Amino acid sequence: MAALFGARVRRLRTAAGLTQAELGDRTHVVSTRITQIERASGAKPTLELARALDAALGAEDLLVELWPYVYREAFPDWSRKFMEHAERAVTVRQYAAHVVPGLLQTEDYARAVLRVGRTLGSEEQLEERVTFRLGRQERLGMPDRPELWVVLDEAVLRRPVGGQGVMHEQLERLLRTRAEPHITVQVLPFDQGEHEVMGGSLTVLTMPDGSEVAYTEGAHYGQLIEDPVEVRSFALTYDRLRAAALPPLMSLDMIRSVREDNHRGAKLPSRSERRRLAQEQLQQSGGGRLRGGGRRVPGRRPGP
Repeated sequence: MAALFGARVRRLRTAAGLTQAELGDRTHVVSTRITQIERASGAKPTLELARALDAALGAEDLLVELWPYVYREAFPDWSRKFMEHAERAVTVRQYAAHVVPGLLQTEDYARAVLRVGRTLGSEEQLEERVTFRLGRQERLGMPDRPELWVVLDEAVLRRPVGGQGVMHEQLERLLRTRAEPHITVQVLPFDQGEHEVMGGSLTVLTMPDGSEVAYTEGAHYGQLIEDPVEVRSFALTYDRLRAAALPPLMSLDMIRSVREDNHRGAKLPSRSERRRLAQEQLQQSGGGRLRGGGRRVPGRRPGP
């Protein structure tokens, strides 16, 4: 992608009748930087430079649109491959142990998460990473958007990432998923105790051909799993987490309680009570899968 980006810059520059030095002057970089970009050598272009090149060459955002693909090449192979799978997945099932998954993060929450524990050299690099993450969310608004099912550990709701104001906005974002029929959010409460994915996060992707891949992630590592036997094991693990979590409607109520800072005074239903209420919801739905508001989604089997 860096080579493609460089070829586009060279073609646009030549068509505009500019030398590398002249283009460098217009974008406030030295001519050798333009040479590096056109040859796909040296550091990759920043988002700011991509925007400057677009403006100087009249490219109508062509270079800005290419930039995320160039930027992605800076990630490790396993991370980049996961992103490629995620962009094609028809179903995304995620368990998050520590923070809200990137697909549902607000801008300020994403910025707070990315600022911690990263070896970013500047605010510009931080903003580039935030832009890249938010850009991945655009697929949720497209016609081919995936079905997204997210199980959040209760710790995700309790930890005020970015401060109370940022966290309040993030919880509001989670509550708005009730109006998005392709997104389901559940909460795994503390009282469920230990489970198989403690300390990490898990994602299971279903591809258009029906095949699946899994991805596990910790604070400083990630692993893409493609072996069918291993993937089936991780998919079963996810199903058990989903079954142990609060039903969608109760999950939204819990998120709302945390947002209003009154959950400590609220009585969480016991496990047996939750099972009874979940069974009643399933019976009322006629066997269809339940979403946050108890609506039936035709043509789908009930989730575990």
